[in-house]
Amino acid sequence: MSDHERAAAVSRETGETTIDLTLAIDGDGDSEISTGIGFYDHMLTSFAKHGLFDLTVDCDGDLEIDDHHTVEDVAICLGEAFDDALGDKRGIRRYADRRVPLDEAVASVVVDVAGRPYYEFSGEFSQESVGEFTSVMADHFALSLAHNAGLTLHAAVETGDNAHHEVEALFKALARALDDATRLDGRRSDTPSTKGEL
Repeated sequence: MSDHERAAAVSRETGETTIDLTLAIDGDGDSEISTGIGFYDHMLTSFAKHGLFDLTVDCDGDLEIDDHHTVEDVAICLGEAFDDALGDKRGIRRYADRRVPLDEAVASVVVDVAGRPYYEFSGEFSQESVGEFTSVMADHFALSLAHNAGLTLHAAVETGDNAHHEVEALFKALARALDDATRLDGRRSDTPSTKGEL
């Protein structure tokens, strides 16, 4: 896959979820999202918009139990799609650091598209849930994304008193950081590592 076609399609079917997902890294921010969780749809739409990723997600999950499997498995598929679409990561910027405010809330993300999964999170959410979305699943979304995309990812909710704002700031910070880190650097033709690979 060439640098101009950095896209991937991932399907996953288990006893808990059935998912079809497509991702184009060099997109326009267009999305079609259907997970059965309204707030999660909103967050993934925001993620695509602010990262300028084209993203489609169709997920049929076991929401009669709770939101965990749906949120986790979509994040797994999204991480796999990023990993597949980036290929050998030739020419990417690799690192990025973003802080995003939403009213009283501030979230931050530092990312290295290193091929080495590592995740740290600090902070907390002011309310237990937003609609049908359990707030701590935002943390789990980021963890599952990092592990499956091969990201070293440090995320934080620094301040806030409204979980909607805290979660949304985190998704937007993830989007902006991943947009920055996956962007092609015109000065670089190789993979950004002294090892020669990521």
